[in-house]
Amino acid sequence: MTNSQERTDTRAAAPAGPLATARERMRRPWFALFAVCFAQAVVLLDTTAVNVAVPAITTGLDTGLTQVLWVINAYLLSFAVLLVTGGRLGDLFGSRRVFLAGLLVFTLASAACGFAQDPGQAIAARALQGVGGALLTPQTLVIINQMFPAERRGTALGIWGSFAGIVAAAGPTVGGMLVASLSWRWIFYINIPIGLIGGALVLLSVPRLSSRSRPRIDIVGSVLLSVAMLAIVYGLLEGEAHNWGTVWGPVTVPALVVAGLLVLGVFFLVERGRQDSDPLVPFAMLRNRNFTLMSAVVCVLPCGLGGMLLLTGLYLQEVQDLSAFRAGLVIAVAPLVSVFLAPYSGRLTDRFGGKYVMITGLLSFSGGIALIAALIRADSGPAAALPGLVFVGVGMGVAFAPASVVAFQDIDPAMAGAASGLFNTTRLCGSLLGSAAVGALLQTQLDRTDMTTAIRITYLLPVAIMLAGAAATLAVRVRPAARPAEETAAPLPGPEATSEAAGG
Repeated sequence: MTNSQERTDTRAAAPAGPLATARERMRRPWFALFAVCFAQAVVLLDTTAVNVAVPAITTGLDTGLTQVLWVINAYLLSFAVLLVTGGRLGDLFGSRRVFLAGLLVFTLASAACGFAQDPGQAIAARALQGVGGALLTPQTLVIINQMFPAERRGTALGIWGSFAGIVAAAGPTVGGMLVASLSWRWIFYINIPIGLIGGALVLLSVPRLSSRSRPRIDIVGSVLLSVAMLAIVYGLLEGEAHNWGTVWGPVTVPALVVAGLLVLGVFFLVERGRQDSDPLVPFAMLRNRNFTLMSAVVCVLPCGLGGMLLLTGLYLQEVQDLSAFRAGLVIAVAPLVSVFLAPYSGRLTDRFGGKYVMITGLLSFSGGIALIAALIRADSGPAAALPGLVFVGVGMGVAFAPASVVAFQDIDPAMAGAASGLFNTTRLCGSLLGSAAVGALLQTQLDRTDMTTAIRITYLLPVAIMLAGAAATLAVRVRPAARPAEETAAPLPGPEATSEAAGG
């Protein structure tokens, strides 16, 4: 066996005993799934909780709103820029190892955020959190896909989606409680025990295998892609604040985005010549029709969701005069509904395949948004949005799990990290694009009509986006669904049976 092959964890040869038996029990896939989900909660919770603390951070750091918004944007920027690189590092060094490294960075950065004494320290710490999140996040899908056989993968991803929905729904409420009862700093301090416990659970439950290939990092590709994403994401984040005009000197937001797209083109030209030497983005995965289609559709999902959340939040607060907290409770109906449906969506995907489950979810999603637009009026009350939010929640619960299953069913495990990084990058860009496009259209409509009518018209954009995603999903190549396994939980593949199968 050569150095380029996996080396069995020396602990596997330890004598059998109560401790070894307990360890083997903990290494069953379902426990490992819980460990990975629990550890990822630090990223999911922090992302949604920080938004409610903006006023408190402004007062606590004695600064202005612009700088505090960069406490949020610094995280999104570094996270988006490094997602693909983080995913590829998982391919090269092992997904478990990179997951734990990202978790450690995120946890330490959370402590630094809590201790920050001025805006500069908080922004730097949040940017470091983004680095940790970019290392950790792509590994989650890789670990789940590699731990579970095809006939159980949809269920596992459905549970993961359900867990993510719970944390997303709870984030603003938990953040508000921490700010009100303790201080804004505890939004970050709470990540420390979660990160430490989550890291310990991952160490105990996810096996350690060494990478099967000699690590070689595509430095040129990483730099080019980082520069491209930096320009594009910065332009999308700052576009509305600068009225889509001048950022500084002769540089405008459109010019910045176009420059980023040009650098992205150069990146793909460089990568074309590196396909035989550990490229950052292996083109083989882009030639996979289902992966490419689902990467586009997974961009559509948060694009429509982000637009819906923005418009519904505005309607509830500006038209119905609800507080941010009460508006959040109304909107939370959608993720809460999705929590109960996501596991069943995964099971249906396991049984029937993901194509038509995905289309059903997208149609429910778009129908829910259209229903909100049809029912809300200036005098209708907040409850008018609830029926539509229920359908949106159904769409969220049904659509997210099959997207991942269909995308990764034919991806070579050796490039799963890069694929996950690209998959998550398109999802994040979709969220940013959705908010930017909806914001621009809403502003145009507000120049012509009243707030309620402008919001109702603007809802048509996320409806159209979701319908386009459903149309794209029709082109997915159907593969027969895997037959259900006889056992409810297959044992985790051992080092001798799989290559890089459970992270590095």
